[in-house]
Amino acid sequence: MTTHGATAVEALDEAVDHVRGPSAGRLILEYGDYECPYARAAYRQIQRVERQVGEGVRFAFRHFPLTAIHPHALAASAAAEAAALQDGFWQMHELLFRGQTALEDEDLRRYAAELDLDVALFERDRTSAAALRRVGRDVESGLASGQVTGTPTLFIDGVVHRGGYDAAQLSEAMGLGATA
Repeated sequence: MTTHGATAVEALDEAVDHVRGPSAGRLILEYGDYECPYARAAYRQIQRVERQVGEGVRFAFRHFPLTAIHPHALAASAAAEAAALQDGFWQMHELLFRGQTALEDEDLRRYAAELDLDVALFERDRTSAAALRRVGRDVESGLASGQVTGTPTLFIDGVVHRGGYDAAQLSEAMGLGATA
């Protein structure tokens, strides 16, 4: 896909993608890996942009676990999907990045309990074929774009962003001016 000569990514599917913020806002899409310190740093900067810009921005996250270098990334993505089935995706997303060095099975169960999820259901869902298919869908869309080879990979309004991912650079790339 291309937009004005720049490589784009598959459009959001509101029924499937994890997205927050108003539909009229400028969209930042992150392909990320919960075990990647750079993906975590990008997410923290995106949060700054969300706080500073408010209604002018929306954020979506797609999984891209780098399983060759991050042994817990796939399990963490599956945990986020299991939490999503109990309306806890964004809360689990935050815990996974905050606890990035603690992603063993017992850590994931503890996070589910902290979020007051049904832990037995969470356990069943996070090890299900459906959770792996959902993560695989994100990976496939990233690969299909031809632009996602590592994490984080960011897209702004569907077009790959190759600049830095600090809040000021993201705001500038979105035409919102620099943030403090």
